[in-house]
Amino acid sequence: MQSRQKLFLPIMGCGTWAWGNQLLWGYNESMDDQLQAVFDLCVSNGVTLFDTGDSYGTGRLNGRSELLLGRFNRQYVGLGKENICIATKLAAYPWRWTRQSMVNACKASAQRLGKNVDLVQMHWSTANYALWQEEGLLDGLADVYEQGLVKGVGLSNYGPKRLKQVQIKFAERGVPISTLQVQYSLSSTYPVTQLKLKDFCDELGIKLIAYSPLALGLLTGKYSEQGPWPKGIRGLLFRQILPGMRSLLGCLQEVAQFRNKTMSQVAINWCICKGTIPIPGAKSVEQARENLGALGWQLDAGEIAELDKAAANADKKMVQNIFQTK
Repeated sequence: MQSRQKLFLPIMGCGTWAWGNQLLWGYNESMDDQLQAVFDLCVSNGVTLFDTGDSYGTGRLNGRSELLLGRFNRQYVGLGKENICIATKLAAYPWRWTRQSMVNACKASAQRLGKNVDLVQMHWSTANYALWQEEGLLDGLADVYEQGLVKGVGLSNYGPKRLKQVQIKFAERGVPISTLQVQYSLSSTYPVTQLKLKDFCDELGIKLIAYSPLALGLLTGKYSEQGPWPKGIRGLLFRQILPGMRSLLGCLQEVAQFRNKTMSQVAINWCICKGTIPIPGAKSVEQARENLGALGWQLDAGEIAELDKAAANADKKMVQNIFQTK
């Protein structure tokens, strides 16, 4: 098979990761227009990478996130339409273990999106609990690339050891890995500082995508130790982590004030300065505008060093994804 050129990705993505959670926990039809406006604003401002997953909007709202994203893409008619890159992640469900099941899943995502997926990613590795399952899934991921169903393939929540194994496996078939998506933020530096994934990805020519760059909202400055808290598990998590983040949030606030930016914009810009593609979620036009304020400028070396130091010295950090491998 003739090897194709690796998929090009823009400098920054505005991801539907948060939309997926919102779709699961309170989506209603009246929000369609608002989300279309978010999509339109992002693309018209040069943000053209949109990331979702086939598990976002499961159950009663089966595949709703992909369906909506496909609709937004079709209805957008402004500048930058030709540059839109739609990425999705295929879940490693227990019943999904053959290579054909991955091909079928990719085709189902394409049907919901109304177009072929540009970048298809393995949502998580099964190496931590069922290594045998992953072989068929990886074969299927390579199959969809060889069959021309996608422009590029990527992985999510893989560490350097497992990533290297997959890279060797794919290289034997002439299939390049375009991206690796991991949880990365000022409150979750583990993939880069401890796993050294950025260096490893640079060596292999893989772009690192940073999901949850605002640590579920902890880095926005909207929450305090006194509350009010988000509902459910997220609120419980915030109660445990926020007291140990005082120095980090203080440093983030100082930099934001000096730059005349918001804490969110500084946190996202920090991810960009680290050479990653952050994919912050946006459920409203206001949130999208806030995210866009992270573009067009850069933190200087001194500011990055201060934020790095504050992140390293934080007493509490964001809990790591249980599927993250080493």
